[in-house]
Amino acid sequence: MQEKKSSSTSTEMANKNPKKANLLDHHSIKHILDESVSEIVTSRGYVEDVRMSNVRLLLGTIIIAIALVAQFYKKKFPENRDFLIGCIALYPFYFCFFNGILQLIIHTKEKNAILFTYPPEGSFTSTGLVVSSKLPRFSDLYTLTIASADPKSISAGQPVEFTKSVTQWFAKDGVLVEGLFWKDVLALLDEYAIEPKKKK
Repeated sequence: MQEKKSSSTSTEMANKNPKKANLLDHHSIKHILDESVSEIVTSRGYVEDVRMSNVRLLLGTIIIAIALVAQFYKKKFPENRDFLIGCIALYPFYFCFFNGILQLIIHTKEKNAILFTYPPEGSFTSTGLVVSSKLPRFSDLYTLTIASADPKSISAGQPVEFTKSVTQWFAKDGVLVEGLFWKDVLALLDEYAIEPKKKK
């Protein structure tokens, strides 16, 4: 029943809002596919976990706030000379510290991830998903991976993935054939759901 509902939903979306990519632009193709993957996964009851994005936004806001304070300090030059010298002296520290944290998040947590989720409501599993994708430059092979957000959890499923050519999902004019893409992504979600769970 759920599969039929998902199929009908994908057909309606394809008819109402066809997605078109520039087939000569690698980033355009990946963006369209990643966006569609997020829609498909959330349509299955998974709620996006935006905590990681919020941390990045918070760090960015702190950096901007520091810059604004330095720019619009109430005293004019040269009265604010000491304050400006202090800001300039601290800039390398702020840049290295906050940028270091951002890079650490990207390399250890996000990597190729396009979506983090919470577990579906009413689900027996206690972990959400990490959905990752890769489309190497000058390649038509798109790799989609679904894994547990907490691999160490006893309820974590084994990671699953597929690698397929993007040519089978796009028409010649660059329009995404959503029905075919939905079918492949839903099949991967189902495969993850039936994978044997980890043993203690």
